[in-house]
Amino acid sequence: MKVTILVIYFILIVGLGIYSWLKIKEPSDYFVAGKRSGFWQISGSLLATVLGGSAILGTVNLTKDQSWAAAWYLLAASFGLWLLVPLVGKVNRLGKYTLTNLLGQFYGETARKAASIIIPLAWTGIVAAQVIASAKILFSFFALPYEQGVLLSGAVFILYTLIGGQISIIKTDFVQSFIILFGVILTAFFLWDMPERVPEFSKAFPFNDQFSGINLLILVLTFSSTFMVGPDIYSRVFCAKDEKTARQSVRLVASILIPFAFILAYVGVFAFSHLPEENMEGSAALIEVINFYLPEWIAGLMAAALLSAVLSSADTTLLTSSMILSELLNPDINNARSLKQTRYFIILSGIISVLIALKVTSIIGTLLLALAFYSGAFLVPLVAALTNLRVNQRLSILAMIAGGLIALGGKIIADYYGSDVGNWMIVSAFAVNAGILLIPERKIDP
Repeated sequence: MKVTILVIYFILIVGLGIYSWLKIKEPSDYFVAGKRSGFWQISGSLLATVLGGSAILGTVNLTKDQSWAAAWYLLAASFGLWLLVPLVGKVNRLGKYTLTNLLGQFYGETARKAASIIIPLAWTGIVAAQVIASAKILFSFFALPYEQGVLLSGAVFILYTLIGGQISIIKTDFVQSFIILFGVILTAFFLWDMPERVPEFSKAFPFNDQFSGINLLILVLTFSSTFMVGPDIYSRVFCAKDEKTARQSVRLVASILIPFAFILAYVGVFAFSHLPEENMEGSAALIEVINFYLPEWIAGLMAAALLSAVLSSADTTLLTSSMILSELLNPDINNARSLKQTRYFIILSGIISVLIALKVTSIIGTLLLALAFYSGAFLVPLVAALTNLRVNQRLSILAMIAGGLIALGGKIIADYYGSDVGNWMIVSAFAVNAGILLIPERKIDP
């Protein structure tokens, strides 16, 4: 039954992908779906992008240590989208194809080129996190060895992104978002009648021994911020047909994430309260609950839902990163040559992500390391630009590099050495970034 449902799902997705491929008439169709997407298309695609495999599997797995406080992971995403709402009109109005193009309008060509190198480096880790998640799903549902799952997932992600570009992604994400929501909510509904042995909510949320106020601050700075200034999120905004559509879509998705965060947290605390720890080894808690407690037809539906979540995030991230690299060679990518270059970069970035996934198996760890670097580098400069704050444009590259490296170093120290010094380094990264940007520019005498 699981295999049958999965085959039907893939036939549907591939069919939509091929149909979309036939609709591509010019490069802008491939890059921003012709900038014609309406409210429901943008909302569905944005939701599917946010609810990637790393978000769903990662949130559930976090409940092992953080219990109900793991809900903060998606609540932080919602908070970031709410912060984006007042800025989304300007992003849609000024943005063309990528975030780096928008950044170049404020800080100049040199800053744009620097960002075109830095962002794809960070975002390769995001794609790798989706590959890891997909491989774990295939292992848990179908007992496919992890390495084979990584190679198969990487090949599918690359091929799918190559075929239809943004038109394909927008159309299939709309379908995938409903599969994701329906599958997870149905799982929680079936578990609700099971014997209750879950931790008491009031004793584990908002904070507990494993998740403190400083942890929430770091999550907001390094994770929420990427939904306010993230290239994958902006790619959805750029596809919207107008500012109103983009703003309404962001509001809707931000609202949906709030209850969904607690639904996922419930599934997680249920899993770690009911299943033996040895069942979780090498697998994912959400999938073990599904396999152990739910009917096979729901397991098949959830397999499709989870792979949908992974695919929708991976294709968006992979395409966006590759477009940014293509813009490094040519600022105006609305031409056949840049389209071909973008497809080459999709293959290259996908292969590098697969190699990372073969060496690193932590979904959330890989994701948050990449996001720490990105947020430390770009949150302050982008917010300053979008709010018309007067800054030192000549020092923008130094501010980005210093902020990104300090935040990355702090995240590594905090995660691998358990030191609070790392957390304060992350906080200081944003202060250093802002401090450099606020240094007064010297006036050059004529």
